[in-house]
Amino acid sequence: MQMALKLIALLLIPGASMFGAEPPTRSDTVAEKIRLLEDAYKKGRHDLAMSLAESLKDTLMHERHLAPHATSRRLDSASTKPVSDLPSAWMTWANGWTHFQPISLTESAGIDRVNEPVHARIAVSHSLMNDPWREIRVVRIDSANHTLREIPSQVMEHVRFQNEHQCEVVFLADVAANSSAHYLIFFGNANAELPAYATDLKAEGEGYALDVQNHHFKARLSRQMGQLERLTSKRQHGLELYAGGKGHGEPPSIDWAHDYVDKGNFQKLRIKNWADCPNYEVIRGPVCVRVRRWGFPHSPVHPLYTPSRMHVDQTYTFYARLPHFFKNGAMEVVKDMEIAAMRDDEWVLSGYSFDETLWIDRHGKVHEGNPPNEKKNDLWGVGFFHRTSRDAFVALWLEHTASGFPAIQHGGSPTLHYEGHGQLWSRYPAAKTPLKAGTVFRQRNCYLMTDYPEKEGPGRIASLRQQLVNPLKIDGRPLPDFLGAKAVGRLARTGETETAGPLKHAVWQALRDVKDEQLYKMDANIVDMGYVYDVQVEDGIATVLVTMPHRGRPVHEFLVTQGGGRVQDGIQERTLRVPGIQDVVVNFTWEPAWTINRVTAKARAALEIKSTMPPK
Repeated sequence: MQMALKLIALLLIPGASMFGAEPPTRSDTVAEKIRLLEDAYKKGRHDLAMSLAESLKDTLMHERHLAPHATSRRLDSASTKPVSDLPSAWMTWANGWTHFQPISLTESAGIDRVNEPVHARIAVSHSLMNDPWREIRVVRIDSANHTLREIPSQVMEHVRFQNEHQCEVVFLADVAANSSAHYLIFFGNANAELPAYATDLKAEGEGYALDVQNHHFKARLSRQMGQLERLTSKRQHGLELYAGGKGHGEPPSIDWAHDYVDKGNFQKLRIKNWADCPNYEVIRGPVCVRVRRWGFPHSPVHPLYTPSRMHVDQTYTFYARLPHFFKNGAMEVVKDMEIAAMRDDEWVLSGYSFDETLWIDRHGKVHEGNPPNEKKNDLWGVGFFHRTSRDAFVALWLEHTASGFPAIQHGGSPTLHYEGHGQLWSRYPAAKTPLKAGTVFRQRNCYLMTDYPEKEGPGRIASLRQQLVNPLKIDGRPLPDFLGAKAVGRLARTGETETAGPLKHAVWQALRDVKDEQLYKMDANIVDMGYVYDVQVEDGIATVLVTMPHRGRPVHEFLVTQGGGRVQDGIQERTLRVPGIQDVVVNFTWEPAWTINRVTAKARAALEIKSTMPPK
């Protein structure tokens, strides 16, 4: 709410800034662009107004990257401890890292947790960590033998705000029923390299047009608009769920939500009508793949009708090792309106892969067959299974709420024989009703593609739902005493030790002499600008991983070697002048996407962007 009020103030007050900084002289504020857009529109300059609208969107995206993280479940920087506080064996094991934050996970639902995703938001003082993508490591404390073990982890998001790095870190945790487990998040190692964890989670493709798979299934997202199109089980039958036919003019997919029908049943507006996603963000990594898309649904004859009345925000999240994935969704009414109907979860499966239905009541109990009439509007999960193959596909509805609308329906009975396809469920939270601006329908769903044993199946699904609605509790309380702490191996890779430090440090310093000449007189080198993601040095060979600021400049070779009239050394020339470096390999990536949060205080000063961060 506070963020929304700041945005409103920014739109209404000329020159206002969301974050207290004076508006940069080399760009224009949101308020100024709105004024120019309104002026162009009044003059009938539609082409100019369209250009301003696009530029306005870019500015909003930039300021969104500057927004601080929510404080829920966040471990503050006050919980940071020096590695020297650890038992001596652990301190030696973690040599190279300077600080850590302890995390305790508590299980209170009486269910053994295995590979449960944990999203921890941490705040680290700017002076203690340079680059969270390279430096953060998650380590589990073995309570039985008091040893440490690094586990795969992933930095999902990173914001530099005031004097802190704020990060979302995800990892998979194991906690026994009614007990606690302890983890350490290490950081503060200038020699750290991007960790390369090997997991079963893979994502292939560009943008939101991905194929995502793990040990249990493969999911294909639409190349057009990112909706889940196909889902293939990796069980012995290789069951593939798909939707065939002509759709309604848009590409058929198994997930058809979200959509609504306007007043008088005039037209259906749906996100599957997007020619491409109006807004999206994709996070890919070894632990989690997250695809978020948002915007207003499109009319069948878009852009003849372009109502901006109900905003849709939808996120798919896939994890390593898990046979289920998640969808979070929100449908927000931004203008008083009346609907004939709306759907926030609809799945259509062509063919006849299943011959039985199941449903889950509000207490989490799994029932086979069709729900009785008195339960049809109070469902908390639905699905299908096959009596012989024991294949199953189940939706667990974990959260389904509506603020500003008390009469939300939890319906959506599964149907075995949907004409022209096969199976179907379709949830209508509201129908034939006026909706007030500010009303928001929210959901969090889990979809499970699994086997369904005749005896254990219902209990297994019920246990999973119980686990998901009772997540592990996270806190940063001090560690208990671990007497007799032991160490096996070490945390640092070969190139992350102090022995490799001097040569690697020399390479990083050399890269600070390489500048993006398109910034002309600005003293902004590619390290402080955040173009350099990683440096590895082995046997005299330096491997440098770089990015470019945006896809309008895809030719990274511009930075690699001298040429084209340039008057300075490129990455290769400058790095080869470092004593001990015999060759240089430059690799390129778009992920994670470059943002202002990669830019240091020094570069921000060179770019004339006011910063509240202390200089490095």
